[in-house]
Amino acid sequence: MFFLTPKFIKQGRLYIKEAEKRLAYNRDRWTPEVISNFEGEIERLTDAVKSRDEAAVKVHEQSLDKLCGQHCPLAPNAGIAENVEVILVAIIVALGIRTYFLQPFTIPTSSMYPTLNGITGKATTEEPPNFLIRAYQTAAYGRTWHNVIAEADETVTNVAEEKRGGLRRFFTYTRVDTSAGNTYWINEAKDPVEAAFGVKHGEGFRGTLVGKSFHKGEPIARGYTDTGDHVFVDKFSYHFRKPTRGEVFVFLTEHINIPGYGVSGPPPMKPSQFYIKRLAGLPGDELRIAAPELFHNGHRAEEPGFVRVMKGSDQSPWNQYRGYSNTIGHRYDEYSLASPDMAFRVPEQKYFALGDNSYNSSDSRAWGTVPQENLMGPGFLVYWPFVNDRGSHFGLIK
Repeated sequence: MFFLTPKFIKQGRLYIKEAEKRLAYNRDRWTPEVISNFEGEIERLTDAVKSRDEAAVKVHEQSLDKLCGQHCPLAPNAGIAENVEVILVAIIVALGIRTYFLQPFTIPTSSMYPTLNGITGKATTEEPPNFLIRAYQTAAYGRTWHNVIAEADETVTNVAEEKRGGLRRFFTYTRVDTSAGNTYWINEAKDPVEAAFGVKHGEGFRGTLVGKSFHKGEPIARGYTDTGDHVFVDKFSYHFRKPTRGEVFVFLTEHINIPGYGVSGPPPMKPSQFYIKRLAGLPGDELRIAAPELFHNGHRAEEPGFVRVMKGSDQSPWNQYRGYSNTIGHRYDEYSLASPDMAFRVPEQKYFALGDNSYNSSDSRAWGTVPQENLMGPGFLVYWPFVNDRGSHFGLIK
């Protein structure tokens, strides 16, 4: 048994393995004489290990040490070079996986809620919990607590999203300026900050912090924001199969031109970004919405994802699906499905995308179909956060 093997035998085998490695690495650079010397010492050490001759093992280990010292000198900073090599290999492997197999994405909005969560926030009256609870919630929920207190009687005059200097330049902050000349920083993007804290308790939603007044010592932003879901997208499957109706998929918005807008790309009108939606229509499908139901080619949608959105099939107390809506709050083009009588046939090599949160989703009803060349792949896995307020959240995307 291995744990009963004498120490000198184990060490001898390690010497043999290391010497064989060095011989293989340098064989094309060494002279036949050096190669023969290495092979001879390796063979003699191997025989000594097999015969369990401790004295002979030590002699031939010393001989191999001497040969390595003569022909395999350590280069300056060899340890650093080896570590750099390992890091570079790891980076190359990671980039290869990201490019051809799995790519991570963060869900920024709630257009797929509650299937997928965007960045959300909640104002609270109580102060943030202690450090240990906050650390657990950050790890499990992706939760960040905020407690920004007014230093004077002041009114918010400006709210802007910025990257800060130094190491903080990698993170997005919301800058809050006030009439008293104070500037406050909240370590979260502007939209979720204003959605969470742009309203006082008992007020209606105002949508912005600008114009809100605070007394000294009153919280400007007290509560938390939860990170959007972090997901892996399968970039491999669509090379070998066609997209499937009902699956959650990711696509590029490049070349999705909104007629009459004079810009490229859906809101927020950037020329190239990634969206994640549910694939509602394949090429040739005729779609119709009679709220809350979706119809394909004259029949009520039957795929599990659609059924869940239309009826809330899990029947849990946390179910917040609302079905599909005819109202999109945008344009009323032929693809908007703006009334129960309006039907749209998906063109060839195009796909129709719908958000599960249909009443709050910018999707193909607003900006048209997705070209086939824009498809990236199906959403595969939510890998973080592990839980949310409705329970376990880690797992395959359905």
